Amino acid sequence: MKISTQQIADQVRRNLVALISLVIAITSLGYNTWRNEVSEHNRTQRFGAFETLLLLGELEQLTFDAHYGDGQPQAFTRKGWATVRTVRDIAMIIDQPVPDAADTLHATWSLHSGGLGSESDDSVDAIREAIAATRAATREALLALE
Repeated sequence: MKISTQQIADQVRRNLVALISLVIAITSLGYNTWRNEVSEHNRTQRFGAFETLLLLGELEQLTFDAHYGDGQPQAFTRKGWATVRTVRDIAMIIDQPVPDAADTLHATWSLHSGGLGSESDDSVDAIREAIAATRAATREALLALE
């Protein structure tokens, strides 16, 4: 038994509302899924960025305390290592350029943390610049969110 073109056209005409509803449902499901993915990505980015900004403020305070404070700079640099490593770990979930800036901060801390508390301000200046660059990259990532 052959199905004629006329029979197919009649079936489509009778079920037009159902077909339109199906297309709308599939389109809505696709859009909703995409929107949920974007929202989750933005939530993750925001959370990571805010945590990073808080840790950068803490690291800057530790840097000042180590360099200008009366205590032992070594105690502050040990705390600073933990903070720098945590910043680098959190930065992995944030979009570029934050991970690169966090890696640069880690390298800068590695090179200059031993110079904190000395007569020269070179170490504290280098660390502050790396903190500022990481902070700027983090703010840039926040502003880029949809």
